[in-house]
Amino acid sequence: MARIVVVGGVASDEVVHLSSRCREGAHLDGVPAKVRLGGGGANTAVALAAAGHQVAMVTAVGNDAAGSWQLAQLAARGVDISAVVRVAGRSTRSILLVDPAGERTIVNLGRVQEASPPVRLLDLPADLVYVRNRSTALGPLLARAAARQPVVAHVPPVGEGLYPAQVVLASQSDVQADDPLALGRLVAGEWLHWMVLTRGAHGAQAFDVGGETLEVPAVPAAAVDSTGAGDAFAAGLCHALAGGLNMPAAVAEAVRWGAAKVAEDGSALSARSVRRLLG
Repeated sequence: MARIVVVGGVASDEVVHLSSRCREGAHLDGVPAKVRLGGGGANTAVALAAAGHQVAMVTAVGNDAAGSWQLAQLAARGVDISAVVRVAGRSTRSILLVDPAGERTIVNLGRVQEASPPVRLLDLPADLVYVRNRSTALGPLLARAAARQPVVAHVPPVGEGLYPAQVVLASQSDVQADDPLALGRLVAGEWLHWMVLTRGAHGAQAFDVGGETLEVPAVPAAAVDSTGAGDAFAAGLCHALAGGLNMPAAVAEAVRWGAAKVAEDGSALSARSVRRLLG
């Protein structure tokens, strides 16, 4: 299996299951559930570790009890936490509101950020780097990483040269781009090979800088909890690309992983589902 480095966040997700969907002005009933590990980077990392990859996270957690809990949870799921740093203050915490149709609303209560780009990324051996980080200062660091191995970067944020990467990944609901390939070129510059766009119930698209466009239909799934579906898609894409699959096969695999996440409770795709996907 591959060595994969994930640059992204980790959080404590406090889940509330709602009796009806969120809507403006409503008074809703909810049932709290236990706190679970979350965060876009962590969700992708634990799924990749469950698939057998050597996964290291580059991130920061607070110096509080929640940060210690997050580190223990990552380690228990097989993720290398040697490149995780502790910073002063409280760890990232999110409240997740999940309605009966499986749709989720996320409320972020603070977000841990490092004071400077994590240069230690370049010290980690990697066959692929996945980035889901809202820092706007990663460009020079990622350009150095992309010169050594493939980089897959998730947006937003969107800005010129923010994420030098061979593959840029985005949700259509997040970016709403009329020209996805132009958006990918803006973000990744000359490094871009593919722009991949997830489209929920409509599957996914991928746009090659050479002019090829891929359309992959959605896999039907009974919705339970859509939390982390995009992160599971990213894990499936990275798993496939690190395994040497071409982009059509990789996007098809990613769609399967995303659908499997929607069909189960949790913030990250479970190890049981990953094993089933791997056959």
